[in-house]
Amino acid sequence: MNLQNLQIDWLKCFVAVVDTGSLSSAAPVLYRSQSAVSMQLKKLEATLHCQLLIRSHRQIQLTPEGQLLLGYARRILDLHHETQIAFNGEALSGRIRLGVPDDYAGKYLTPVLKRFAPLYSAVEIELYCEQSTALIPRIENGDLDLALISRDHARQGTLLFHEPMVWVGSPHFEIWRQDPLPIAVYESSSLAKRSAIHSLALQGRRYRVVYHSSSLVGQIAAVESGLAIAIVTQCSAPPHLKILGAEHGFGPLEPMQVSVYRSTASRGEKAIDHLYELLIKTLRSSFI
Repeated sequence: MNLQNLQIDWLKCFVAVVDTGSLSSAAPVLYRSQSAVSMQLKKLEATLHCQLLIRSHRQIQLTPEGQLLLGYARRILDLHHETQIAFNGEALSGRIRLGVPDDYAGKYLTPVLKRFAPLYSAVEIELYCEQSTALIPRIENGDLDLALISRDHARQGTLLFHEPMVWVGSPHFEIWRQDPLPIAVYESSSLAKRSAIHSLALQGRRYRVVYHSSSLVGQIAAVESGLAIAIVTQCSAPPHLKILGAEHGFGPLEPMQVSVYRSTASRGEKAIDHLYELLIKTLRSSFI
């Protein structure tokens, strides 16, 4: 195997095809024809002496060798990009007004900002932690530049991944056994509340809302104190709380469509362009 011929362009084509799901979708991203993308993949497979992708009319699947290469390819391309910036990259400055719900901030936003900040230290980031229902109108009226949101419409940003929703309760109180069921909910317009009520209605379970809070901390406090059970994103469920499922009498919940939403006014701002692209690249490739 002659790894000295493992070219950056081949790896870019490979990763782009995986991320977009097809050769035809990757071609415009790479500014190449579909036949050129196919040729680059063939050269990569020939160099590595293995098949990396299984191609069909509907989808592309990674072979075990392709899955192994994907991790290496991303690391190589990231280091290549960082090296270019270090030596001849464009110095960026300015301000980015960024919004995120508090349940997504730690797991999803932190790793992105850890990659962004060392590369663009002159860019100032203003972070606003609010529910998606508050962030969406702020993006649409230009009060924020970017936001990580749970969307309820396909026009609200670029889809990154689906976040599971779960019921949680305190193992010390077993509130889920009560009838009617005491629940804690977010504000009336929240997707989480609508999902919770819809799920209970499908099961025919009686419930009563005993606690309202617009924050995740408030929801968790209600559960920990034995006031109610609550519905939260899986990524934000504390390990000391009990996740409630079919064995506790609860049906499935619709997952959240997590997207990155960008204001129209921020188009063409280079610092915002870079963070927007990094959010998509990092979160879509890691969680879809």
